[in-house]
Amino acid sequence: MVTAELAVGLPVLIVVLAVLISAVSVAGARVRVEDAAREAARAAARGADSTAHRLAHRLAPGATLELDGDGSTVTATVRMRAIPVASWLPSPTVSARAVAALEPGVAADAADAASDADSGAAVGAAAGVTPAVPP
Repeated sequence: MVTAELAVGLPVLIVVLAVLISAVSVAGARVRVEDAAREAARAAARGADSTAHRLAHRLAPGATLELDGDGSTVTATVRMRAIPVASWLPSPTVSARAVAALEPGVAADAADAASDADSGAAVGAAAGVTPAVPP
């Protein structure tokens, strides 16, 4: 009698354990993505876009970073696909966004570039806008 109950209960226990471990894994990925977005926004606010990309990829390996600026702030959006422990579970995409005010020197450079440019493309480049980098 106990053997039959164990045979039925053990697979259920393994499935529940795999789901719980995967949930912890996704939560860890979320923390890494939030840290990467925060650090990337800080670096981009100082005008160091390449440093922002390097930090984001170091803190959240396999993530993509998108920087967007509006002249006074810069927004860093980091996305990463969380890989669950069990391959049969769905792999969600976690993302985080952080906003930082541009440093005074960087904001002045963006304004100078805007006055010298004929199109909005130069404004975006001066404000720290870079295309998303694939993993």
